Amino acid sequence: MKALVYHGPDKKAWEEKPKPVIKETTDAVVKILKTTICGTDLHIMKGDLPAVTDGRIIGHEGVGIVEEVGSSVSNFKKGDHVIISCITSCGKCEYCKKGMYSHCVNGGWILGYLIDGTQAEYVRIPYADNSLYPIPAGSDEEALVMLSDILPTGFECGVLNGQVKPGDTIAIIGAGPVGLAALLTSQFFTPAEIIVIDMDDNRLEVAKTFGATQTINSSDGKAVEKVMQLTNNKGVDVAIEAVGVPPTFELCQEIIGAGGHIANIGVHGRSVTLHMETLWSKNVTITTRLVDTVTTPMLFKTVQSKKIQPKQLITHHFRLDQIIEAYDTFGNAAKEKALKVILTS
Repeated sequence: MKALVYHGPDKKAWEEKPKPVIKETTDAVVKILKTTICGTDLHIMKGDLPAVTDGRIIGHEGVGIVEEVGSSVSNFKKGDHVIISCITSCGKCEYCKKGMYSHCVNGGWILGYLIDGTQAEYVRIPYADNSLYPIPAGSDEEALVMLSDILPTGFECGVLNGQVKPGDTIAIIGAGPVGLAALLTSQFFTPAEIIVIDMDDNRLEVAKTFGATQTINSSDGKAVEKVMQLTNNKGVDVAIEAVGVPPTFELCQEIIGAGGHIANIGVHGRSVTLHMETLWSKNVTITTRLVDTVTTPMLFKTVQSKKIQPKQLITHHFRLDQIIEAYDTFGNAAKEKALKVILTS
């Protein structure tokens, strides 16, 4: 089969790889129909995640058709259409029983990271019964690709960890796909103000159409000043970091109000400074999280009922064999006005 293969920082190739086979009785092999590229994949390509080794097939999102199942798989059979979760969970270990699937002792986030992933014609999915979701006939599979990762990530790591409440003033730093997913799902809790901060005017315009009440372009270095003007110098109740670089985490610390929550979503490849000299007395809660995907079934229902429409996030379409071009487009998001790209096999 063909696959997108990582060969070290800034080195990737679309090349021939062996088709995956069943290794454990709990495995399934899935033929990829549609996949996408995540901001985390860009971090991998930059070398921010050194656990990703030369030769790894990248990608952790997608929908497909079950090609083969192991003898212990009971929920799926050959020919079933499925959503692939970015998180692999055995369902039996101590962490899984806590609902912390991201730290499953035999799984967690391993797909496209520690084992071969979804940017390929086929993928092996461990613990298929707990790591795949059935797709009903007639569903919009492009929209459901967003349930692999970005919707539960934005919701769990940003909105739920940030404890967004009715009437809150929240700020989302980063209007990329995950930040916009947090924007969409934060509206379940009717915050009074949603301020979206980014350096890309196109993404800020998109954020307005998705429900942002205020947008701030931070490229002039005055984002803190503008947030304070909007909040009568109180700061925000919730600051959601959705980029993963030191300046955006610093910004969260500067705009958070007393009693507020800073919820980190971004994948950080470098250390950041924690300003305890200003935060120690502010009753601030800081949270980190790797998505557990425990909310995927609920989010699936909201997508199916069109309460939220994540297909709005899709801006570009490519064939799977155009994935190098797709990476160039996604990696130059401001120039290309790109959010999510869909790759179709």
